Formats: sequence, C-alpha cells, structure tokens
Amino acid sequence: MMDIFVVIVAVMLALAAAGAIFRIARGPSILDRVLAADVLLTIVGAALATDMIVNRNLNYLALLVSISLIGFIGSVTVARFVTDRR
Repeated sequence: MMDIFVVIVAVMLALAAAGAIFRIARGPSILDRVLAADVLLTIVGAALATDMIVNRNLNYLALLVSISLIGFIGSVTVARFVTDRR
C-alpha cells in the first residue's frame, strides 16, 4: 500500500517540477521566474522529505534545511530589490 502512495507522490512532484521548469523557461517577467525557482526548491525539499519518510532516516535533513534557507533568502532578496525599484 505504501508503494502506491510513493508512486502517486512521485508523479505529482514530477508534474509540479515540470510546470515550474516551464514557468522558469517561459516566464514573462523576472518575478515569475524567481517565484518558479522558489517553487522548484520547495518541490525538491518535498521530494527529500518524502524520501526521508519512506526510508525512515534523517540523512538529508541538513540538505533540506539548507535548501529551505537558500529559497527563503533568495525570495526575500528579490522582493526587496523589486520594492526598492518601484
């Protein structure tokens, strides 16, 4: 039963990643591209968390925290840059 849920989660994450990559490639503005990159980092974090849950280990916890921190700092930096320009 767990295998079915893992496959469903993997397919959903793959579709979401494909949508984010599409938006990065075709985004009309830099804000769309930054938001899509942040979503892609979130999807990678969700995939790492799913792997840690399935395998019942904490091997990727430092990587997950690092990815989350990089995504947060990047989003805040771009948001502050955009608000300063307006």
